[in-house]
Amino acid sequence: MATYNFDTTLARSIVSRTMSIIDCNVNVMDARGIIIGSGEPERIGDIHEGALLALTQERVVTIDKASTHSLRSVKPGINLPLRMNNHIVGAIGLTGEPARLAQFGELVRMTAEMMLEQAWLSQLLVQQSRLREELVLNLIRHQTGPDSLQEWAQRLGINLAQPRVAMIVEIDSGQLGIHTAMAELQRLQTLLTETGKDDLLAIVSLTQMVVLREVSVQAGDWEPESHKRAMEQLYQHLRQNCPLKVRFALGNYFPGEGSEARSYCTAQTTMKVGKQRMPEEHCYYWQDIKLPVLLDGLRGGWQAAELLRPIQRLRSLDSNGVLLKTLHAWFRHNQQPTPTAKALFIHKNTLDYRLHRIAQLTDLNLANYDDRFLLYVAVQLDEG
Repeated sequence: MATYNFDTTLARSIVSRTMSIIDCNVNVMDARGIIIGSGEPERIGDIHEGALLALTQERVVTIDKASTHSLRSVKPGINLPLRMNNHIVGAIGLTGEPARLAQFGELVRMTAEMMLEQAWLSQLLVQQSRLREELVLNLIRHQTGPDSLQEWAQRLGINLAQPRVAMIVEIDSGQLGIHTAMAELQRLQTLLTETGKDDLLAIVSLTQMVVLREVSVQAGDWEPESHKRAMEQLYQHLRQNCPLKVRFALGNYFPGEGSEARSYCTAQTTMKVGKQRMPEEHCYYWQDIKLPVLLDGLRGGWQAAELLRPIQRLRSLDSNGVLLKTLHAWFRHNQQPTPTAKALFIHKNTLDYRLHRIAQLTDLNLANYDDRFLLYVAVQLDEG
């Protein structure tokens, strides 16, 4: 007899459904013969010896009035073993005159076994979903050895050789409580599963979900533009079906071992930098802000402090901030004089004067490529 963790909620559901079919009390017993569901609640927890006979002898056991004197916790009726996957997992008992109940016994057993199988399949799907999520979390954290992951993935029918890129979905939970936020994330997960059946998804936190999307790689290159378009379409779809504010960030594709973890890191930083620089936007792409994303890793280090030194000197000597504003506009317009002057509503001669003054205060030669690049990097760090 196979051990099966018979759920008491399911047992109560079986009792309720079968008692709506036939006019008699119904008991459901687990594999140990303990009553876990009954139309007579006071009997729950008792060992039903008639059910024990049905379980051990694997047959229908009829209890008449005479038998009630020799068996404990029984009433006249019939007890039928319940099977699932060719194993006996419990029993169902009908209380009443055995001769009258015989015609209903098989119908009740079939109904109960069908409910058992449906519950088992649902449980299996939930378990598979959780295992897939755990696999995704291990991939993006690069925690488990490649051999273990490979074996794990094969059991789930997942091809780890398939190139994937990480996409982060973040919700603005606002004042949502923990349970509400998790419910919204699970609802969002369902919507994402419907739109991307080949995607691997996992909830990372109460505000974030990661999606590993399949990519097509040719000659070492992938097509980020198609994924950007797909992400924008997905955002519009979720906007219509999800009440919460949602943001997306698409990372970069990396080949080789640990690719998903590196892709996830770029997606995370892309989300962070995107929100800092473009808070009004909802979709951010690694390809569009590569340099700020790469430079973000320098923050807090001595390299960033050195790179920011010219900007700090300029800020300390530029009391009204005009020169710093001019420098930002100049780089934003690709160091082109006419568009920069037009954007600042100044004459080109005024722009030339300001740039000359910036060079003096920062002690950098703007005609020199290296100096100009150092200043550009400093501006990028300053904007973050």
